[in-house]
Amino acid sequence: MDSYQLPSLENFKTKLNDKQTSLIVLKNNRGMEVALTNYGARIVSLLVPNKAGTPVDVVLGFKSIADYLSADEIYHGATIGRFANRIKNGSFELNGKTYHITPNDGSNALHGGKQGFHNQIWDDNVHNASAVTFYYSSPDGEEGFPGNLTVSVNYTLTDDNELKISYQAQSDADTHINLTNHAYFNLNGEGSGDVLHHLIQIDADEFLPINSQHLPTGQRAPVANSPFDFRQPRALGSEIEQDNEQLVNGDGYDHAYVIQESTISEPTEAASALAPESGIQLIVYTTEPGVQFYTGNALSGKDHGKSGKPYAKRHAFCFETQHFPDSPNQASFPSTLLAAGKTYTSQTIYRFKVIK
Repeated sequence: MDSYQLPSLENFKTKLNDKQTSLIVLKNNRGMEVALTNYGARIVSLLVPNKAGTPVDVVLGFKSIADYLSADEIYHGATIGRFANRIKNGSFELNGKTYHITPNDGSNALHGGKQGFHNQIWDDNVHNASAVTFYYSSPDGEEGFPGNLTVSVNYTLTDDNELKISYQAQSDADTHINLTNHAYFNLNGEGSGDVLHHLIQIDADEFLPINSQHLPTGQRAPVANSPFDFRQPRALGSEIEQDNEQLVNGDGYDHAYVIQESTISEPTEAASALAPESGIQLIVYTTEPGVQFYTGNALSGKDHGKSGKPYAKRHAFCFETQHFPDSPNQASFPSTLLAAGKTYTSQTIYRFKVIK
């Protein structure tokens, strides 16, 4: 395996929208390193020792801001908002008024619209060698959302090999919010090929079926006796090619799993993945009701990442902790309403272990 090289700090120094971009590196005492940029408050690389003790970069990403700006896939590692996932027809009604969010996925709004949080230059405050907080103020009407929204995202790398992501937001008007991180994981290392042999476990009895536009039907379906049952660990690719309507609609897995019925105060274990080759295991904890399991179905191979190798279909997976898609239009789903003056909070933990 090639020795790991951190992306060059110089390659992340540029000006966008009259703001300076940068690269920030967090380290712990057990060989983990996380590189982040204020462009999209995103994870650029995540270095984890494998079972041989060799550092492996388990997150897809690029070597420069220029590469991110020209990428075919624009969400690598980014903080997603104001609303992660899809809103049907880019519209919802709130307090008797209809709001229109910029469509960027056919007629639907995806991941906050064309100029979502992934495209913004965030302010930052580096607290110490293992923690940084990013800040963004989203003005009333940005991408069509109501309310002046202030958001912070804190990343903390612990000596327990955990990357903790804590979100907080407030608005001066009622609005909808749904934040997540869009890291693409390959636990054998970015650029190492497909993830079909990764062992996946998702602690959910139900998932949300989708239509051909990747929108939830509003129903819940049991995972039992279906390709969506990951309650016991099994290979990601073991049933992904089945002739199943839901797998056809998603072109693979691109579905929300029901972890709990509402937000909770302390993160609970939601999902895990293990790459037998590297021995690296990822365990995900969240306070959110759901996890979107996405198998990199739209990765085209056009992008070449930090290793110089192409990122192709199913070369990574995502565990996006979040509320359910299209929640503003689905009365039966847990509410994503943030009332004026109230505080939104959410926490996700990525814990890494080595299984020898």
